[in-house]
Amino acid sequence: MAEKATGRLEAFSDGVFAIAITLLVLDIKVPRDLPEGVGLGQALLQQWPAYLAFFISFTFIGIMWINHHRIFSLLSQTDHTLLVLNGLLLLGVTVLPFPTALLSEYIGHAEQRIAGLVFNGVFLVIAIFFNILWRYIVGQPGLLAKDADPQAIAAITRSFAYGPVFYLITFGLAFFSVIASLVMSVALAIFYALPGRN
Repeated sequence: MAEKATGRLEAFSDGVFAIAITLLVLDIKVPRDLPEGVGLGQALLQQWPAYLAFFISFTFIGIMWINHHRIFSLLSQTDHTLLVLNGLLLLGVTVLPFPTALLSEYIGHAEQRIAGLVFNGVFLVIAIFFNILWRYIVGQPGLLAKDADPQAIAAITRSFAYGPVFYLITFGLAFFSVIASLVMSVALAIFYALPGRN
């Protein structure tokens, strides 16, 4: 029964990740009604903010899914609180297409700071949700599998502990430079994607 409950939770979560990552592409539009003297190639190049935002968010969601999988591969069962906390994490994931669209629309414009703050702020909230979820799992007897690797548990705990701090720095950095904040966000994503941390 516990395995079935865990499987259902993972399947539902996978579905949410899949839908969120697919919705990102809707912000990339086919150029229509080209202005006089603007070719299709130029119109496509002018959409670079949408491509950049799509690539960053696609990468982030993929990496979040990998880390979600790492966590749930260590579980033997679920409980009500875990379901709620996982739901909060998925709430953050489902919101991502909006700040992605906001960033692609306003990067390079006067209001890009607000777009960058919203974009990085969502990732800060997700990092907090990941931490709350993981700390609940480790602190609740019986949720982790008896044969769960202690080194993997310790590695996840260490790496997650720094997440909110670094994403808070990234958020603050957006006040001064949106591009620098995005570079730092990508660096953080690469860190969380690296194998061998757990």
